[in-house]
Amino acid sequence: MSILKKIRVRYFIEIAYNGKNYFGWQRQPEQITVQQVLEETISTLLRTEIKITGAGRTDTGVHAKQLFAHFDFDEIENFDEFIFRINSFLPKDISVKNIFEVKEDAHARFDAVEREYEYIISFEKDPFSQDFAYQINNKPDVALMNQAAEILLGHRDFQCFSRSKTDVKTYNCTIVKAFWEAKDNRLIFTIAADRFLRNMVRAIVGTLLDLGYGKTTLDDFKAILNSKRREKAGASAPAHGLYLAKVIYPDDIKT
Repeated sequence: MSILKKIRVRYFIEIAYNGKNYFGWQRQPEQITVQQVLEETISTLLRTEIKITGAGRTDTGVHAKQLFAHFDFDEIENFDEFIFRINSFLPKDISVKNIFEVKEDAHARFDAVEREYEYIISFEKDPFSQDFAYQINNKPDVALMNQAAEILLGHRDFQCFSRSKTDVKTYNCTIVKAFWEAKDNRLIFTIAADRFLRNMVRAIVGTLLDLGYGKTTLDDFKAILNSKRREKAGASAPAHGLYLAKVIYPDDIKT
């Protein structure tokens, strides 16, 4: 029995991926990306060209525990079978976790109300996590970094943490959560906001680590925020420690 009927429907798919082998999410000329692999795989499975719009972009080497994307196609009757078949086609480092129908004008990027990232630091040499955590030797001053992270919640313009020459209309973001937490031999930074600028989270992590290692002070951190200049902030933390952890949508987005 066919799993398809000829009714045009918009779908959200939930995916997760290990970003080590990809030049980020978004398609790029002559580079392999997650979007490209997913579009080509679904197009092969459904035997027609499928274009996919993601909730946002991740940079080269960044991972995603949860990212949503949307595409349009005929009615899919058996979601479990569809997920099984697409995962059979996809490489091992990309997984489709879920698929569901949404309203015909639902948009994976523009309808997202909150995005959450995690940055993982490891204080031990671990061959099983070297591609998934930033390994450092000395522990920074976590309490001081959390004081600075709390300042982020009251700030709006984050141009100082944005990649230069980024084409955006505004550098304003509303950060609703930002904190460091020690777990076993790891340090995890969690940050959530309505939107993020390109390279923003890694730049924040790098700047907070400078503070934690005594290279800068809280007053310096406040001055960096107000400067609106990327060169005043710290170096970006390595990509492989960063994860897009969660994307949140309004409850009424589904049909």
